[in-house]
Amino acid sequence: MADPPHGIQWDSRKHTGYVGLKNQGATCYMNSLLQTLYCLPKLRKAVYQMPTESDDQNKSVPLALQRLFYELQHSDKPVSTKKLTKSFGWDTMDIFMQHDIQELCRVLLDNIESKMKNTVVEGTIPGLFEGKMESYIRCTHVDYESARVETFFDIQLNIKGKKDVHASFMDYVAVETLDGENKYDAGEYALQEAKKGVIFLKLPPVLHLHLMRFQYDPIMDTNTKINDRYEFPEHLNLDRFLKKPEETPANYTLHAVLVHSGDNFGGHYVAYLNSKRDGNWLKFDDDIVSKCSARDAVDQNFGGSEDSLGIRNCTNAYMLVYARESCIDEVLQDVREEDISQELVKKFDAEKRLEQQRRKERNEAHLYMTVEIYQEDDFQAHQRADLIDFDDVKGGYIKCLKITTFPEFHQSLATMMGYPSECIRVWPFEKRSNNTTRPGYLEKLDDSKITLFQHAEQRNVWRIFVETLPADSKLECLKPYNFQQEVLLFFKYYNPTTRSISYVGHSVENIETKFRDLFPGMSKAASLHPDVPLLIFEEIKANMVEKIDPDIKIGQLDEFRDGDIICFQRADLHLERLQLPMVPDYFRELYNRIVVTFIDKNLPGDTGVTLTLNQRMTYPIMAKEVASILGTDMYHLQFFKPQGSHQDIPIRCNSEGSVREFVGTRHRYEDPYILLYQRLSIPIQEFENKKYFRCYFINDRLREEKELDLYVEKNGTVLDLLAEAYKDVETVMTSESGSRILRLVEVLGHRVVEIHSYDKPVSELHTQKMYRIEEVRKEEVELDEDEAFLPIAHFHKAPGNTFGTPFVIVVKNVSIFSLSNALSVT
Repeated sequence: MADPPHGIQWDSRKHTGYVGLKNQGATCYMNSLLQTLYCLPKLRKAVYQMPTESDDQNKSVPLALQRLFYELQHSDKPVSTKKLTKSFGWDTMDIFMQHDIQELCRVLLDNIESKMKNTVVEGTIPGLFEGKMESYIRCTHVDYESARVETFFDIQLNIKGKKDVHASFMDYVAVETLDGENKYDAGEYALQEAKKGVIFLKLPPVLHLHLMRFQYDPIMDTNTKINDRYEFPEHLNLDRFLKKPEETPANYTLHAVLVHSGDNFGGHYVAYLNSKRDGNWLKFDDDIVSKCSARDAVDQNFGGSEDSLGIRNCTNAYMLVYARESCIDEVLQDVREEDISQELVKKFDAEKRLEQQRRKERNEAHLYMTVEIYQEDDFQAHQRADLIDFDDVKGGYIKCLKITTFPEFHQSLATMMGYPSECIRVWPFEKRSNNTTRPGYLEKLDDSKITLFQHAEQRNVWRIFVETLPADSKLECLKPYNFQQEVLLFFKYYNPTTRSISYVGHSVENIETKFRDLFPGMSKAASLHPDVPLLIFEEIKANMVEKIDPDIKIGQLDEFRDGDIICFQRADLHLERLQLPMVPDYFRELYNRIVVTFIDKNLPGDTGVTLTLNQRMTYPIMAKEVASILGTDMYHLQFFKPQGSHQDIPIRCNSEGSVREFVGTRHRYEDPYILLYQRLSIPIQEFENKKYFRCYFINDRLREEKELDLYVEKNGTVLDLLAEAYKDVETVMTSESGSRILRLVEVLGHRVVEIHSYDKPVSELHTQKMYRIEEVRKEEVELDEDEAFLPIAHFHKAPGNTFGTPFVIVVKNVSIFSLSNALSVT
């Protein structure tokens, strides 16, 4: 005898007709339950008939269960449960945690039952698993009885000190006598001796018995596993536990044994199933299904045996499934292919093909590269430097084999775009040394020995600008490009009145052409009159824009190259009246723009407000901008530099720095700039000269009333702090036992550690602590010489495990006390 091997190609389908379930980490307990449910064909057939056409692919538990059962029925390899656990909403932590199998079973069946309502399979779950019992209390000496009928879907059996299932059922229905001080209140009959118990009215076709192997041990103060021997028969009669006989005998055949190996802290779960009713048992051990004997499935899982060293065997049954013999043919009926709706078959087969395609793509991903395609339309809305921001605009893309040659790619691209190949031209985006990205010329286009991956300089993502023949062109194809004599230029038009810049087109020009000769085309592109005078500039990079003499030739421009950007504007406007009159002014302001998110530091989960500011902006201007958005007074805001886990740094209102200095640096480029703020009840100038405390007030009965935000002069005392607090709590101090006098108490770990004296400077208090302000009880206002305060704290089991609201009491005759824990206060 040998266990089937794990980790190699074991063909469970070939050997047993079934396949296993993959273990995600600690999901063997779930796998054993799912295999048990799958091997109830009547349930499986009903699951297939649930309407799930409009269900969410990721969140629907019924749909995920349909898919799982379908794959178990048709797959030749172990099936994954990831989509099912995803529909549960489980995260990684849940997958690596063993949950209660009884609770999981109930939740799963409840979910299925809800989905079956108002369908052709409504009632399947209660029809299979629901039984009824009667809880009763019957008076001994008077004719009075109280009874309540309850339904159940499983039965928990106590196994501690019990020999077998029959003994557990006897214990379950055992009658308890209510007498003495525990007599039953029978209403008009007053207190009466009575018998209390339960009796079964109806037993279900499928009986789930949960063996209570895990119980709380009060001595060890923890749950422990009971590994005692506990027998269960292959055939079980429960007629004696019914109130009256049912139409058919309550004879049951053992259908499944779910087994746990290990202790209370973890272990491994397997399921043994007699699915064919022929006495040939199968062992479902995660991804492996194998044949086994009845002895392995039943006798070996009674528990209680010891090895040669006297160590108790920790492998034993914890759940049993019995099938009622009178219903067994119906419950275990075969599921035929026609019992599965064609819609489900098509859906799951399509999913399988899609997954296979995705798997193939993942396996072959290293053979392909992505070509991102950009055209002039993608440049239209761009208002910043360069032609495009690839994070904001995503062009079309195609996947190409890396070994594709450029001629092959060029022809495929033209076909995809609907152009003849001679009507498109490819200009790859190049990263320049000044950190700009512009389209450039691609050399050796016709060399069939150079692959596309080599043209892309071995980058997996290659971005290109595709020039196309304009629709209104009289030419039949693009003119051939002369790299030595021509240059590709892009044009932007700046409107100083609206302070906006827009892309207006591109052209291929001879380098001997003067810039002035380009004016007519530029004016036409910007919809300007041909006679409007123009100023032209070269956009070198974001913070460098230089004016161009229109009478020089293109080739005379310093370091001219393909992809250069020419910006132009009207020269006939009254520029002195405008805020950003010239192109360089616009780009200078653009370069200094900074996007900052302001978040309320006292509002958990606040997403904040995002503003575009000038990084040279001073504190007053920044505060005014934020206040206008928040609808508040700029002098009632305080700003902070966030410091993660450390204390945030306040920005003083008289700071001479700029926004750039306030926000500091980012850890990553994609991280936003963030500043924190809080609203103030007093002006910031006054606030910065005071010390802030957040306290909470409790009345003389130790009930927390409210939180307090208090501001005290930095050279003030505790008495000044309490005077500020008195203004907020005066109206709630109404108890007759209170003195209307306040004191400041420091609480740490649910213990009173100090009552601060009234003359203590607030400079000695920590602003990060939350102090307690409480009303002094009348008897505590003045203490005699032999009296002192003694702090009281609540604890659970151990003095270090404190909880609740601590307080102080007055103790007398202090000379007889050890006063190491007493508090003295002036």
